Amino acid sequence: VELVESGGGSVQAGGSARLSCFAVGYTHSGYCLGWFRRAPGEEREGVASIDEDGKPHYSDSVKGRFTISMDSAKRSYLQMNNLTPEDTATYYCASAFACPSPNYKDYRRFDGSIGVDHWGKGTLVTVSS
Repeated sequence: VELVESGGGSVQAGGSARLSCFAVGYTHSGYCLGWFRRAPGEEREGVASIDEDGKPHYSDSVKGRFTISMDSAKRSYLQMNNLTPEDTATYYCASAFACPSPNYKDYRRFDGSIGVDHWGKGTLVTVSS
């Protein structure tokens, strides 16, 4: 399985950016997709997740500004609005069996263990003031 990300780049504060993620190689349809980010020198942070039924979940830091969605082809999109320099980070797409919240510890792999099954390579979003 490969997670293919696109989007990102440089944007000014107050602007918007859109990330997309497509899972290639899944042989079954029951999986969820989520987005994490890691800013320089910071811990990884779960940003948003969306389950198979399309129910979104957000971290408090992005709620009201970011929107996660999934289309019929199981592509996940992360629309990021009103960006601030604090949103500067490398953003990673992730897939798992269940992701009922954006927090890593709440993700469940297909084998039932805690965590993510697959990670994307990451895409950098830089927000300048």
